[in-house]
Formats: sequence, C-alpha cells, structure tokens
Amino acid sequence: MEKSIYSAEYQQLCALLRQLRLDAGLTQVEVARRLGEPQSFVSKYESGERRLDIIELKYVAEAIGSELRVIAEFVEKRRGYAN
Repeated sequence: MEKSIYSAEYQQLCALLRQLRLDAGLTQVEVARRLGEPQSFVSKYESGERRLDIIELKYVAEAIGSELRVIAEFVEKRRGYAN
C-alpha cells in the first residue's frame, strides 16, 4: 500500500475533487468560503500538496454538492482497475 500523497490513486482523488468542483460551477474561493477556510486550503488539496482526512473529505464533498459515498465509490472503482 502506497501512502504518499504523490501516489497515482491519491492524485486521481485530487483530480476528481477538482472536476466535481468545476462541474458544480464553483471557484476555489467559493468552496473555501463554504468550508470556512482560505482559498489556499482548496488549492493545496486539489494539487495534492495537502492530504485530507476522512472528516475533511466529507465536508469538502458537501461543499461541492457531492457526497462522501460518491467519492468513495469512485476510489473503489478506480482501485479495481489498478488491481
């Protein structure tokens, strides 16, 4: 199990979060405002510079109009392709 924030699997998650934000028509500033965080928080997790814990991921999902379940299903499906 690769734990690095630079793993391909984690980078796919970051790309998904960015795409979900864009699909929702939201800017990083808008998402940050919803989270009560600075815009750099969003930039850092989208670029993979910052790793999100499960609780933060839940709040991010809600802020971009998604659900933690949807994101988890994406990760599980992608994992299936890698194995």
